[in-house]
Amino acid sequence: MLIIKLSECEEFSAGDSTILRELLHPNKQPIDLRYSLAHAILPVGKTSKLHSLRTSEVYYVLSGKGEMHIDDEIKIIEPGDAVYIPPKAKQFVSNCGTESLIFISLVDPAWRQEDEIIYD
Repeated sequence: MLIIKLSECEEFSAGDSTILRELLHPNKQPIDLRYSLAHAILPVGKTSKLHSLRTSEVYYVLSGKGEMHIDDEIKIIEPGDAVYIPPKAKQFVSNCGTESLIFISLVDPAWRQEDEIIYD
């Protein structure tokens, strides 16, 4: 049995400027898993950088309120929302609420730096 505690995961700033903690990644744990799972935080008033992944991604919102941008679409996201982001879609999220936007990010196949493009 493998149990990963969020509090024991190293916090770092991701390429898109969100604050991440990777919970599960097949390159970091001895597990047979296709995807990676991370906990993300976007502070009040902040916006992640415009980016795209070669892989699909899903956000599941735990708390806060955000404005999700995927290609030409814009939608408000809030707790309980699952957001599917297709491969190669240009995306970013803005925190438009009064508390940190906290969400889970699932990337399939597992996230790799070479699969991410950050746009200036």
